Amino acid sequence: MSMFGEGAARLAGIVGAGLGWSPDAFWQATPAEIAAVVAGVAAPGGATVPPADAALIARLRKEHPDG
Repeated sequence: MSMFGEGAARLAGIVGAGLGWSPDAFWQATPAEIAAVVAGVAAPGGATVPPADAALIARLRKEHPDG
């Protein structure tokens, strides 16, 4: 696999697992869109935002029952 292919596969896995994107959504996105989303989950100063835990997900489901 090429360096591009390895990097793309790794990034597809990250946005799939971390952001819930389908492979189709990943491949339809532009590099600028992916970069914006990845930057959006990083807090100011380079700190990362912790992933949602079960309590947060349950609260969001209750607050937004339409999905």
